[in-house]
Amino acid sequence: MDALDRLAEPGVDLLRRVDTLIAAGVPEGHRVWPLLRRMQVLPGDAVRSFLDLHPVPLASAGHAVRRLVRGYDDVSAVLTDSVLWSGPAATAYGQQRAALLRHLDEGPDSLVGRLESTAGYADALADWVEGSRLALARTLADVLRSAEAVAVVAATATGASTRPGPVGPGVAGAAEIGARVLAVLCVAYDGAETLLRQWAPSLAEAAWRPPTDGRPRYDQPTRVGW
Repeated sequence: MDALDRLAEPGVDLLRRVDTLIAAGVPEGHRVWPLLRRMQVLPGDAVRSFLDLHPVPLASAGHAVRRLVRGYDDVSAVLTDSVLWSGPAATAYGQQRAALLRHLDEGPDSLVGRLESTAGYADALADWVEGSRLALARTLADVLRSAEAVAVVAATATGASTRPGPVGPGVAGAAEIGARVLAVLCVAYDGAETLLRQWAPSLAEAAWRPPTDGRPRYDQPTRVGW
């Protein structure tokens, strides 16, 4: 259990009240508006969704992917054994074997390279989740003890803030709390998109690179001249 888990119950309760007040009306021009438009979700709903993200499953996935590398190492060891025969067939076999070894484990574009990149991406996501949860927990801790939270609780306890009329301190407080929560979540999701852009080239499919010996390949069309 981390800091966000410990703050989840009071935080969700406060943000449920915040969502009610924001849905009833927010001051025009308040900084929460662009955040609401961007996130397309109310603060409470956003936090409840984020609570389901935990770093441990992602870190475990990275470890599991790395364990798969051992199997590829075993296959590569078998392929590196020398053959005790010669001739055109042995030469062709050697070329195919070399191509398969390159495909299995030669550089970042090989299968092993892609596995290592996938594990690295899982680790990076785990770090992102851990850091984002900590940032959100700090924000929740701040807003829970704020004057705005007192106004929100008072307003929702009486129900007066949900009726049409002038914007009261409860609505203004809800807008401020909503802006602070959505702002930290925007930063978090920007970080996730940055990670995806950074890692995407390393996560692409490992393309098969056939052997090249200068002879025509029969799995591709050849041009015949007259």
